[in-house]
Amino acid sequence: MNMNSKLTVTSSRTRRLLAGAGVCLLLLGPASSVRSGAAPAAPVAALPEGSRPGVAVIEFKDDRLPSELKANKSTVAIVPSLLRPGGHALEVNFDSKESSSGVTISPAQPWDWSAQGDCHLAFDVVNTGNFSVDLFVTINDRSGATVTRRASVPADQKPVNCFFVLKGEELDVETGLADNAPAWPTSAAMLVGRKGAGKKLNIAKIVSVTLRTDVMAHDKRLVFDNFRVLPNPLTDPNFLVGISDEFGQNAKVEFPNKIHSAAELKQRADAELAELAKSHPLADRSKFGGWKNGPRLEATGYFRTAKVNGRWTLVDPEGYLYFALGIANARMANTATVTGVDFREPTVRRVDPEDVTPEDSKGFIQTSDAARQTRFIASELRHKMFKWLPAYDDPLADHYSYERSVFLGAVKHGESFSFYEANVERRYGQTSPGSYLTKWRDVTVDRMLDWGFTCLGNWADPSFYHVDKIPYFANGWIIGNFKTVAAGSWAPMPDPFDPEFVRRAGITTRAIAREVQDSPWCVGVFVDNEKSWGRTGSFESQYAIVISALKLAATDSPTKAEFGRILKAKYGTIESLNQAWQTSIASWDALAKGVTVNARNKTVQADFAELSLTYASEYFRVVRDALREVMPHHLYMGVRMAGWGMTPEVVAAARKYTDVVSYNHYKEGFRSEQWAFLKDVDMPSIIGEFHMGATSDTGLIHPGLVYAADQADRARMFKEFVEAVVDNPYFVGAHWFQYTDSPLTGRSYDGENYNVGFVSNTDVPYPEMVKTAKALNQELYPRAYGNRPAK
Repeated sequence: MNMNSKLTVTSSRTRRLLAGAGVCLLLLGPASSVRSGAAPAAPVAALPEGSRPGVAVIEFKDDRLPSELKANKSTVAIVPSLLRPGGHALEVNFDSKESSSGVTISPAQPWDWSAQGDCHLAFDVVNTGNFSVDLFVTINDRSGATVTRRASVPADQKPVNCFFVLKGEELDVETGLADNAPAWPTSAAMLVGRKGAGKKLNIAKIVSVTLRTDVMAHDKRLVFDNFRVLPNPLTDPNFLVGISDEFGQNAKVEFPNKIHSAAELKQRADAELAELAKSHPLADRSKFGGWKNGPRLEATGYFRTAKVNGRWTLVDPEGYLYFALGIANARMANTATVTGVDFREPTVRRVDPEDVTPEDSKGFIQTSDAARQTRFIASELRHKMFKWLPAYDDPLADHYSYERSVFLGAVKHGESFSFYEANVERRYGQTSPGSYLTKWRDVTVDRMLDWGFTCLGNWADPSFYHVDKIPYFANGWIIGNFKTVAAGSWAPMPDPFDPEFVRRAGITTRAIAREVQDSPWCVGVFVDNEKSWGRTGSFESQYAIVISALKLAATDSPTKAEFGRILKAKYGTIESLNQAWQTSIASWDALAKGVTVNARNKTVQADFAELSLTYASEYFRVVRDALREVMPHHLYMGVRMAGWGMTPEVVAAARKYTDVVSYNHYKEGFRSEQWAFLKDVDMPSIIGEFHMGATSDTGLIHPGLVYAADQADRARMFKEFVEAVVDNPYFVGAHWFQYTDSPLTGRSYDGENYNVGFVSNTDVPYPEMVKTAKALNQELYPRAYGNRPAK
């Protein structure tokens, strides 16, 4: 992108709503079906937008299923339409026992929707079940391009008109938001996704539309009707202009918790402070948040793990059983959003090569007056999103920062502003430099104790480390100029056999130790996060690190040199290796220089599994040893593996070297089969991140990674998720991500604009979440441990 160019979203031509020419109908053929669930509700009125002209994708002529429709671990049937008297519709019963459940519609010949120009797929859906549905819609074209977007369908049996933008000018513009608001006025529900490269489809060759759910807590049922492709209405040229008000809220939408003035914000803060002043920790809690009414084990003065009557648990410094339920990311880092301004002064982008904090976790970076003299508008698109930004001589200008590197967005680097931090100053005022931050810290701790949480999760600001009122988890990253190993299409992985990686691990852990100062309030330490270890599902994805490393020269890659040593020790001669692998590698020297192994027999798989385990084990060993040297009293919590980035080998490696194995789990529910491996691992485990979000009553555009219908529904999902974790004997905690909502206009580094906070960006708590947390936490320890005697 030309950083000096003017970016606006305008219509390059007049778009009209045209009746579909050359309509192609997919008629239904005979098929058998099994109908389950309750009888359909009485017919309801069709949505006005459902009657517009366009290209029909499917018409349900009678009660027979078409051969083009394939159920994917679900039950489907043709039922009477709830919208069109005398018509028919598609009912899908989604199975919660499956990781994915749904239906795919594939035409005999690819759909060609190109005649519609800029267009969208629309359909009506009614939820006839008892729980909201986080509905995923995936569309594929013949070239293999895939786009997935989502909508939440409330459990109110009211029809929802959904639309999935297939083509349009708004898809061609990088806005710096995970997803945008609709580009035209509408009462319909736009399916949201993640914008960026690879998100476009060839609408002349669409081969399938899949409607599915992800891991669910309950069986669910939807009735779909009136699938059509429609031309887009005229784009509103100002749909991204002035979307953020002076508080960083959606200026174009009214919602329950919205703040309308600084006086109102202060009034709400004062009312909350008065309530918190009357609060006290729950009666069954020990000094460190453990279960005072339960069995008391040996006290070591620090947190540790134990197994009590077949259940893993943490034990607090006084010996009480302890379950680590808390909120992660209570910090000001990640609260800023890019303003569209940049500076020509290059020193603002200088990075210390010995830094221990990556850009996405970096705190505020101030810009000098000299740098501000070189100010220019790098993205007018971004800059025009804000109705208000403070002048540099405004008292709130202290909340400007600088992003030296942006991962995804309209700019590669530039100025940012934290509305959240500015709102905290508005709430609490400033009696001395930075006093509002001290007040924010103290209020946050008081909230956690009032709400009944037992800890602050990962990425708590170090200012919490010595409050000595609530336990916390410390964290660090190993970054630096060490060698790496490719991990397929994901981010490169560190080479743990590189001495520079070992050195950098030591620098990181010493920095953490200096912050923690051997505090007994520190439960443990997370190092790194969601690394690209590999992914089960295919040989290539599971063993991407091994495949990539074998292609490298041993002289340039310590990991490759170690792999060569292991293979030579095992096979002795290259002939033995070739015989086992069914390859034709010329010599050990040829292997050392780099080879591509295409063989996929059982021996290759076993050896790649061994090499993968060796690689992951060395990573965990290096980090464990570095932590033990400087923090011998604190637990090593691992790397918080994501579901998309873990394999049996990395879990086995983590088991050998961590004290607690950590996983991030962004799903609505828990499938017992998915977590059955915990019995074999038999280690204390923790959920490092989970969340749910909504858009209908928040003013925010994107819900996050699990989509709830509204705040009440979000609170229900939160409760059910935590109860599932508590009921599992291998889990010792769970951390909600995160304390605050993402900025409306996207966090600076990657554009996330999610409703995932317990508090809004005006620092106002969501009452539904707080009420549910209080009730849940009152029963936390009796539910987790009952009256289990010490063993």
